Amino acid sequence: MRDGWREIARPYTAAFASRFLQMLQYRTAALAGFGTQCWWGGIKVMVFAAFYGGASAAAQAPMSLEHAITYTWLAQGLLVLMPWLVDPEVAQSVRTGSVAYDRLRPVDAYALWYARSAGWIAARLLPRAALMLGFAAVALPLLGLGAWAWQPPVGVAAALAFALSMGLGLALSTAMVMLLNVATLSALNERGINALSAPLVIVLSGNLLPLALLPDAWQTALLVQPLAGLMDIPARLYFGQLRGADALLGLALQCFWIALLVATGRWLLVRTMRRLQVQGG
Repeated sequence: MRDGWREIARPYTAAFASRFLQMLQYRTAALAGFGTQCWWGGIKVMVFAAFYGGASAAAQAPMSLEHAITYTWLAQGLLVLMPWLVDPEVAQSVRTGSVAYDRLRPVDAYALWYARSAGWIAARLLPRAALMLGFAAVALPLLGLGAWAWQPPVGVAAALAFALSMGLGLALSTAMVMLLNVATLSALNERGINALSAPLVIVLSGNLLPLALLPDAWQTALLVQPLAGLMDIPARLYFGQLRGADALLGLALQCFWIALLVATGRWLLVRTMRRLQVQGG
């Protein structure tokens, strides 16, 4: 039975590994992205420092300056996890018509695209997150800027919950990218889709500003919407703001959206593939 499942999963794990290793070769792009993210992270940290400089603002803020700074470095390290771009490999295959080959392969098209997109996201995420951790958590304290550094999680339980949540965040991000991929397959071009998705993702995920700093009346709606599972829920687990039953609820919310978006994406892809017409010869 185990060998049977292994044989079924082999083409998808191979697709993930191949795309992951391929994207790891783009070291210059990772270093350039890291430098840009350090720059913007520093600007956001200074903005938070100025905001919290007022005694009244600091007293009324729902999170401390230390947490806001750490949240900023987390957001910069996890920037490429945000699903605001169509998988460029899928976009190219749609433009060239080679998407027809994926339709004819003796594998599940959704699972194949999902594995490729997951490898694409993971290979871009890990180097930048590691570099950001080294800079903000190690280099800044050594330079005497410990107050502006990336602080460790509140405890072992919080660290484990954060690690699990990040794994779910990768699965959730990939499910969202798959929706963008299917939309590109229908529209035949990814430019408009990328332009529309970017502002929504960066705001509602909490990457631009911690969702906890938005109006209190919006908090419930902000927490249960799917984009919160990319950044805000993992961050709340990291800071220990979600503990016990609340932590399990946050993880369950991520699982719920993964299952729903994967089911929706699979249904839409099957429906779109049935109507797909490839011209030329």
